[in-house]
Amino acid sequence: MQIPQILETISKRVHEEGARAIVVGGSVRDHFLKLPIKDYDIEVYGLTSLSDLEKILSEYGSVNHVGKSFGVLKFINEGDEYDFSFPRLESKTGKGHKGFDVRVDGKLDFKTAARRRDFTINAMGYEIEKKRFLDPFNAQNDIEHKIVRHIDDSSFVEDPLRVYRAVQFCARFGFSLAEETKVLCRQMTEKGMLEELPKERVYAEFKKLLLKAKKPSVGFELMRELGVLRYFPELEATIGVPQDLKYHPEGDVWVHTMLSLDAMVSILNKEEKVESRSRRVLSPDSTTDKYRNKKRALKLLFAELCHDFGKPMTTTVEEGCIKAIGHEKAGTEPARSFMYRLTEEHDFIESILPLVEHHLKPSQFYKQGAKAAAIRRLATKVSIEELVLVAKADFLGRTTAEARTGVYTAGEWLLEKAKELKVKNRPIEPLLQGRDLIALGMQPSTKFGVILDEVYELQLDGVVSSKEEALTYVKRHYG
Repeated sequence: MQIPQILETISKRVHEEGARAIVVGGSVRDHFLKLPIKDYDIEVYGLTSLSDLEKILSEYGSVNHVGKSFGVLKFINEGDEYDFSFPRLESKTGKGHKGFDVRVDGKLDFKTAARRRDFTINAMGYEIEKKRFLDPFNAQNDIEHKIVRHIDDSSFVEDPLRVYRAVQFCARFGFSLAEETKVLCRQMTEKGMLEELPKERVYAEFKKLLLKAKKPSVGFELMRELGVLRYFPELEATIGVPQDLKYHPEGDVWVHTMLSLDAMVSILNKEEKVESRSRRVLSPDSTTDKYRNKKRALKLLFAELCHDFGKPMTTTVEEGCIKAIGHEKAGTEPARSFMYRLTEEHDFIESILPLVEHHLKPSQFYKQGAKAAAIRRLATKVSIEELVLVAKADFLGRTTAEARTGVYTAGEWLLEKAKELKVKNRPIEPLLQGRDLIALGMQPSTKFGVILDEVYELQLDGVVSSKEEALTYVKRHYG
């Protein structure tokens, strides 16, 4: 296992004190999964006190005491940060992730300390000095067979977030959930144990699932199987909602949503690879945080997940004809409700809703041969470039012959038109501002807003296209 030189040096120093430095957690797991290692966490066994460890670390860099009460020291060397800790035992004392009693003990053996971890794949260690792996729970066998398996029933249920962690690990690594772990997770869900989780922690797992998995649908299907969707009724409501087989031969709204979500990941991956080539750098592995603009990627992924939330309430079946008229606009409220179950990031949530409300516009505009004015107006409500991505994923999340070609003609048409009109990413800038009216000798008043809005409407319609034309209009009508 590749170890930074500074950790080799500290390991030797720790060994001189009769102790052992062991790399633990995700970095060891990622070594066996052949993934890039981003962070190194080190547990030190055999020292008497955390102060002894702090003294050693201070010889090689700076030490941050954040987390010291949990037996954790943040060590910084030449800008790189590492977590050093003592082995510890945890016992549940109350609700929430803070309701734990932590006992730090440098004399613990590795297997006892590792038992508190969630899954076997996260409970391995690498003893730096002896260059050997420690695998007390046979994690390498689980990795070989692609299984996520919990370690201990009693400790696992102490933190219900582990149900969500199981979901995102399975999706990220393409693993299956061990049957006994599946049973335990389902029992935890049925008992309502997930209700104690603060939304911030759940949201963090959702983000990992969406941003790191090649196919997030694997995680959501597992949520469905484990009963987790009971906490997200807006998403659960899509299950079993029928669709017109002419346009959606793939199945119900849930199936379509899952296909569309995976399609969005594929679109974003291709987009990132193109940008990476243009920057002449390799794109990171797909199981890491691969997007340069994670917030934008997250917005598009959530928009795709929510795009058909209006169908359960608008779908009608009349004489064998299935319709969901107005579902795009009807979907904004359930999308808002769903997002607020996860986060209080108001501006972020509001940025998702226009993508839901207008996701049919690219196809509609193409069929109608929409004029420039309509396209300019659309740009005042939503980023056309982002909207086309959402609509394209919606289009590709089907099994029609047209979708299988992978070519979304409507989107390409709208993007080209928007580019010509210079509104691909933002609306046109107003030709006039209040100071321009003052320069005409007009006195500031509430009428300014009316005049500026009127002129902007004329801009959108293409009636005025220059500042001179706009000023001439104002002079003629308000001079």
